Amino acid sequence: MNSSKNIIGLAAILSLGGFLFGFDAGIISGVMEYAGSFFDLDDAQNGWAVSCPTFVAMFAMLISGKLSDAVGRKPILIVVAFLYAVSALLSAIAWSYASLCFARMVGGFAFGAALILAPTYIAEISSAAHRGRLVSIQQLNIVLGFFAAFLSNLLFNQWFEGGATFLSEDNVWRWMLGVELLPALFYFFFLFAVPKSPRWLFSKGRFEEGKAVLVKLHGEKIAEEEIQAIQASLSKERNLEKNSLGRSFKQLLHPSLRYILGIGLLIGILQQATGINAVYFYATTIFKQTGIGVSAAFFSGVLLSFTSVVFTLVAMATIDRFGRRPLLLAGMAGIAISMLTCSYGFYGATYQLTNEDIAVLEKKNESIESGVLLPVAGKIFNSDVEFRSQMKEALGDDNFRKSDDDILEAAIEINAVLVLLGVLGFIACFAFSLGPVMWVMLSELYPNRIRGLAIGCIGFVNSFTSWLVTYIFPWELTNLGNAGSFLIFGVIASVGFFILLKSLPETKGKSLEQIEAEFIK
Repeated sequence: MNSSKNIIGLAAILSLGGFLFGFDAGIISGVMEYAGSFFDLDDAQNGWAVSCPTFVAMFAMLISGKLSDAVGRKPILIVVAFLYAVSALLSAIAWSYASLCFARMVGGFAFGAALILAPTYIAEISSAAHRGRLVSIQQLNIVLGFFAAFLSNLLFNQWFEGGATFLSEDNVWRWMLGVELLPALFYFFFLFAVPKSPRWLFSKGRFEEGKAVLVKLHGEKIAEEEIQAIQASLSKERNLEKNSLGRSFKQLLHPSLRYILGIGLLIGILQQATGINAVYFYATTIFKQTGIGVSAAFFSGVLLSFTSVVFTLVAMATIDRFGRRPLLLAGMAGIAISMLTCSYGFYGATYQLTNEDIAVLEKKNESIESGVLLPVAGKIFNSDVEFRSQMKEALGDDNFRKSDDDILEAAIEINAVLVLLGVLGFIACFAFSLGPVMWVMLSELYPNRIRGLAIGCIGFVNSFTSWLVTYIFPWELTNLGNAGSFLIFGVIASVGFFILLKSLPETKGKSLEQIEAEFIK
């Protein structure tokens, strides 16, 4: 096996944590269609069950980078893989709402650490010419995880609706969650074949070990160049430490780091504030809002995740050729347009139940009492918020939750194709821009002495933003409506585009040491 294949293989193994994150995040979209009813959850409980892993992940991101600076990337990743396996098993056998949340929070700690450490390690073994593509393998694995999850959900839903004897409405979600155990075990065992980070070894004075890893990865010639660059960087770091720039959180506030810290925080916030995890985590719910039905919503999730895979491959093929800045700016513009398109599509929707619709609904749903919906027969609603409010008033909250899918499918009149194109456009633009480019730039911008700490702090902010967005999204849909929710994301993306247009640097083709010399004064 040549050095190039060695590095690609290592990057693929390391970023399996990203696959598991994508799988966990994607699987919950289908799981809550059944688990929500099983545990009889309201909007707040549903939001917490979906978002609680992200809440824990932000603390894992905060400490894992600094911890890995002390003990190394590899040991932490092995613990991460073990926690993934534990989370999958406990989620599948959850006996209560609280136990389900606890199990998912264990997984949240795992993927929080993995999302920080994998791109950090990959950047530390990569050459400047190929770093963007290799770090992007992390994002590719994330979207492959989403695709596998949505496909798994679709299959389990079809088997359940097809009358599979081993599935019931009470256990289908357990099977959806339990299959994550298999890739988690693969990840755990593969990690033992991964060497320690050469840059981390050099920072700890273990020069011979670090040199051996670099030679194995790159060959003698490139290894010597990398060693010289690393040693020069470490020498500079020691000089900085002599000038009271120590290894602490205070270091991040030093004036020399202010610019790159600001850029990292900006990208980290925008990646989640534009709504990616709201769309992924609630994909089935969003597509059901268009009235296409549960089965079609599950299939649309597969189409969504397939789009992610395709455009992540586009990013990997172009990020080292075109650069980080062009991809990120083009993607941000596309994200803004796509989210505003979704908002416009939902804004034009109307809702009406005819007498025939009501008769069918009463026959299909035991929770709908005969005649209770007749006062709204023929009435046209121009707002999904108003329509849901009227339905809840007529049926009560509990009965509406049991039949809301059927009611919405019967009542809505919408340009579903426009909404679908908007969502797919958003996913495509995110997949070749904010998705991979954020992790690439974070792995590049920060010097060795604080790379883990800096990425951990930005990851904390990124994860907090993700948690906030996913936690409040069910509330937004209920109280602001689909059009208002997507409008917020579109406005945030628009503002973000103009800020990045003015401030975003380019790091393409530069070694980590060159980037440090250019952007840290």
